[in-house]
Amino acid sequence: MAAFSTVSAILLLIIACAAGATAIGSTFSDENPIRQVVSDGLRELETSVLQVIGQTRHALTFARYAHRYGKKYETTDEMKQRYSIFVESLETIRSHNKKGLSYTLGVNEFADMTWEEFSKKKLGAAQHCSATRKGNHKLTDAAVPLTQDWRKTGIVSPVKNQGSCGSCWTFSTTGALEAAYAQAYGKSVSLSEQQLVDCAGDFNNFGCNGGLPSQAYEYIKYNGGLDSEEAYPYTGKDGACKYTAENSAVQVIDSVNITMGAEDELKHAVGVVRPVSVAFEVIATFRLYTGGVFTSDDCGTGPMDVNHAVVAVGYGVEEGVPYWLIKNSWGADWGLNGYFKMEMGKNMCGVATCASYPIVA
Repeated sequence: MAAFSTVSAILLLIIACAAGATAIGSTFSDENPIRQVVSDGLRELETSVLQVIGQTRHALTFARYAHRYGKKYETTDEMKQRYSIFVESLETIRSHNKKGLSYTLGVNEFADMTWEEFSKKKLGAAQHCSATRKGNHKLTDAAVPLTQDWRKTGIVSPVKNQGSCGSCWTFSTTGALEAAYAQAYGKSVSLSEQQLVDCAGDFNNFGCNGGLPSQAYEYIKYNGGLDSEEAYPYTGKDGACKYTAENSAVQVIDSVNITMGAEDELKHAVGVVRPVSVAFEVIATFRLYTGGVFTSDDCGTGPMDVNHAVVAVGYGVEEGVPYWLIKNSWGADWGLNGYFKMEMGKNMCGVATCASYPIVA
């Protein structure tokens, strides 16, 4: 495996919201030390990094990081730049974790990316959640369980990876819709995010530049359904719409919106009904989240603050702190096997600001 010959081109996000690695062809001269790193060995990579970075404190740690995540740096200057960002991330992690807060940070594939890069590749532009200003979820007398985890019922589909397209809103949509379908029909289905990227623009969505699940459900409802992943595979980039209604794998007859900011409604829906699409504001430190209950005083709760859509699949309490259990779309290697916990009860980072769920036919 070539551990280090090109740029890792699939560091991602934008709200709309993962990452993979696409090789970019190298044209290095023979004297370029990075060119030598074309074997599958860690030792060769370490040697190359030491040649470029020198015998600095974190050089070997950086080499092992790059090897683990298949990082590809095209020039010595880029390697030096990524190393500098990586060292800053290490300091952020060390400083945060020694505070003993309710969540931890750690090294992950995003540790060599600036916040600006991460935002551009992984997050979407803020979307106005007008559909949830007045919700239509009906509270009932059904007993809301003390804890919930819909994964235990088998209706939650595997964690996916949105890549470098700000299409998190499509993964939030399919995640909740896949759960609704499995609950209704007793069988799983993987649905097409790419159809939503390519085709849902008339419903105020913007492909890799963001969108909202509530608007995606309206598109599916009025355009005959949503294809399977197999029929309309994901490319992670904007494209021409290729959907035809006869290929529909699932249809939406309606969608339900949670009143903006109403966590009691959201808890009732997640506790009694099924997983719910939610959105929130990602801030810089969140990209390095590794566990615990995330909380922050730095994120907003308003309808124009949220920049990433996900799926709430349950809730619970950890060391006295109530939390939402949320499925992300940055791959299963991020966070808690692709999930995270967000503090409940404060509309933390706007988690209850743009919540909705579909009803399948």
